[in-house]
Amino acid sequence: MSGTFERYTDVAGEYRFRLNAGNGEIILSSEGYTTKQNCNKGIESVKIHAPDDSNYVRKPTVDGRYMFNLRAGNNEIIGTSQPYKTAADRDKGIESVKANAPDADVIDV
Repeated sequence: MSGTFERYTDVAGEYRFRLNAGNGEIILSSEGYTTKQNCNKGIESVKIHAPDDSNYVRKPTVDGRYMFNLRAGNNEIIGTSQPYKTAADRDKGIESVKANAPDADVIDV
């Protein structure tokens, strides 16, 4: 099973997306966008930038867990991971984004 981008509207009325791995686990979430068109551009940016390891910023969380951000070519964050218990799990999350994002379908939920 391959990954899927889920596009949705949050409670504030902003458009967001999340990338799910083939097993349904959320591996990347977006910021809020004011238009669906800009949300679609964010998804396309993830598809383009996900394969390049230099676009990932690995960092600890304030509670001692691990996370990553995916950046676009202009260094803006285009996706944020969930927190992971270990650095190794975080790195597996990055590999999952690299594998799933480029060819993931987009669905509205």
